[in-house]
Amino acid sequence: MAYYIHYTDPNSTEMEEFLESIPACPGTCFFIDINKSTDLKYSGGLPEWGRNLNNTFNFISLLNDFPDSIVKGIGDEIMLFIPDDNLRKKKTINTYYQLLEEIFSTVSNIKDFPLTDMFLPCKVSIHYCTEVYNVTFFKDTNDYYGRDIDLTARLMTKALENRIVLSEKFFVKVRGDLVNLGLPASYGCLSKVSGKFLETFRGVPESTEYRILDA
Repeated sequence: MAYYIHYTDPNSTEMEEFLESIPACPGTCFFIDINKSTDLKYSGGLPEWGRNLNNTFNFISLLNDFPDSIVKGIGDEIMLFIPDDNLRKKKTINTYYQLLEEIFSTVSNIKDFPLTDMFLPCKVSIHYCTEVYNVTFFKDTNDYYGRDIDLTARLMTKALENRIVLSEKFFVKVRGDLVNLGLPASYGCLSKVSGKFLETFRGVPESTEYRILDA
């Protein structure tokens, strides 16, 4: 459970000591946004867009494989954070490479599904985070804060329908998995990953390297 932060004294020394004691929680952050859902809400009623959202959320396998990692939803966008400790404990999907292949397969299968009114397309951003903390400011809730969470959200500004934007930090983690598995650097969906882009995002003082993967 997250560290709960709630102090009524804004200058509390106890709060400062508590905050300094909270460890970082490295892991992988995903933002997944369902496209065209707003348009659908204006063109039809709840039975139509509710069915499509239900089908799409159920089809995103990472949500089923990591239900405890679903942190928050805003509109039709959801955030997942998978701590490294939790990822290593999984029996099936337990590497960064498998995370990428799983979400790529999901986005691709939705894009290529033969029935056009069954699912809605998605776009995704992924970042490997080290500057992140399992803290919450609301009792009995789980959440994560830190500059790497904010950066994952910034990466989403480069995402388009059927596109995955992945930070170079996450890409390096994926490449490391392939080395450990004895697989070539272009194995699987990595053969489709772009070269590096460089962007200075709003509020982030240093430039960020990222790549794109289109389904």
